[in-house]
Amino acid sequence: MRNRLLKQVGLWVLIVIISVYALFPFYYAIITSFKSGSAIFSVTYLPDSFSLANYVGVLGSGHFPRNIVNSVIVATAVVILSLLLAITASYALARVRFKGRGILLFTILSVSMFPQIAVLAGLFEMVRGLGLYNTLFSLILAYMIFTLPFTVWVLTTFMRDLPVELEEAAIVDGAKPHQIIFKVFMPLMWPALVTTGLLAFISAWNEFLFALTFVSNNEQRTVPVAIALLSGATEQEIPWGPIMAASVIVTVPLVILVLVFQRRIVAGLTAGAVKG
Repeated sequence: MRNRLLKQVGLWVLIVIISVYALFPFYYAIITSFKSGSAIFSVTYLPDSFSLANYVGVLGSGHFPRNIVNSVIVATAVVILSLLLAITASYALARVRFKGRGILLFTILSVSMFPQIAVLAGLFEMVRGLGLYNTLFSLILAYMIFTLPFTVWVLTTFMRDLPVELEEAAIVDGAKPHQIIFKVFMPLMWPALVTTGLLAFISAWNEFLFALTFVSNNEQRTVPVAIALLSGATEQEIPWGPIMAASVIVTVPLVILVLVFQRRIVAGLTAGAVKG
């Protein structure tokens, strides 16, 4: 009994340590975002002042509100297009038998293993050649190169575990392939769709290198680049308060999304782990 109690205490201590380590940077950013003036440079771990000046300054000046809208548009478009293409591709890779299927799936996954800097030059030339430079379409195209392979791989694995009897019954009833995908399989794949869609959204929302390279207009930039450009000439001139406020503003939506869809995320991540 005593050993069991010690194990429980040790487990909770470990959970607390990991939670504090993971959440403390975000917590400190929040309390710092409510400070103003020289109070920002005083190290305190409990809130000792409350001022909305940093949030008013960030949202009321410059192009930051527009940058938030740009990030929402780009991330949403990436998720929708990635899931739409991935669910059709996963059906072909999981249900249709053809030669070289395994090699094709491995090739799709290997694309996401390349570092961004390795394909940056080629993507830049392609974006300029297509006339997409300094537009949001350039970011959507670039982000899908890395989000699409991941979504295809995950949805293919999930679709393989769906009962083949459902597809056979739909075929007997005269259903076409697109009807099988969107009316039979898609309602059963919501956990996997939510998981992959949220991960793709976070990836597109936080991406920095492509956003910095393919867009040079302040009105078309996304929030990671906009935050990076909130800097002064020297360390003393860096607006730490507005930077913290901007960081909190762009992080809170992701936290809310994870909390809202946490059950489906867990279901999607554990799908196929246990087979009866």
